[in-house]
Amino acid sequence: MYWVTPRHLAGDDGALAERIGDTLSGLGWRMWPTSRNTLLYVSPDELRGAEWILASYPFELGGLPVAWQLSARPHTEAAMTEWNAYFTAGVPHEALADLLVALDARDAPDVGFASPEAVLTALSAQGWIRDLDRPHTTANDPAFSTHVSLEPLPPLIHDADPREDLAGWQAWAEPVLGAPYQWCASFSASVPHDLVAAFASSLASPVPVPRRTLPDSADGRLTVVRRS
Repeated sequence: MYWVTPRHLAGDDGALAERIGDTLSGLGWRMWPTSRNTLLYVSPDELRGAEWILASYPFELGGLPVAWQLSARPHTEAAMTEWNAYFTAGVPHEALADLLVALDARDAPDVGFASPEAVLTALSAQGWIRDLDRPHTTANDPAFSTHVSLEPLPPLIHDADPREDLAGWQAWAEPVLGAPYQWCASFSASVPHDLVAAFASSLASPVPVPRRTLPDSADGRLTVVRRS
């Protein structure tokens, strides 16, 4: 076992489904398989959902297949979700787990009062750097290998707001400039900013994380703090 930093380049250890499944089960979410070969988890109040959709290969972000989709709806009779968030394989499972814990703790998963500044403040508190040209919408890790930015929504990102000019938080790791992305995440426009901040804060945490396998894409950029 390796204990490594930075977290945002540590990968998912090939266990993203298992780690997040354990988190959801610990929160009391129910799970059942679907006819699309996916695993659907639903919160006890039935307002929050998380689905492992890698097997169905619905679409890609940054050339990588989406693995998890999170969603929330305003009430149990609502047929449409209020917002969605999507994560590819390779995303550090600690950051996604902390986001789910924050989502589970909210009384109203579809309502948020924080501003976009909450996301940038969370990253700045962990030593990330605001972009000089876009200080109110974009931050990068000190090595400029991972980015969190408020951007126009990519195709196929669903949100209850039908307007076409919406922006949502996007995050991605690009350990080597011009090389394939290590992972990507996309939040639709209506995702509360404080939930994105929970993900961002965990993503940027300097606390070492355990990994049995290290991603090749981060070769030379990870520091092994200790082995066990």
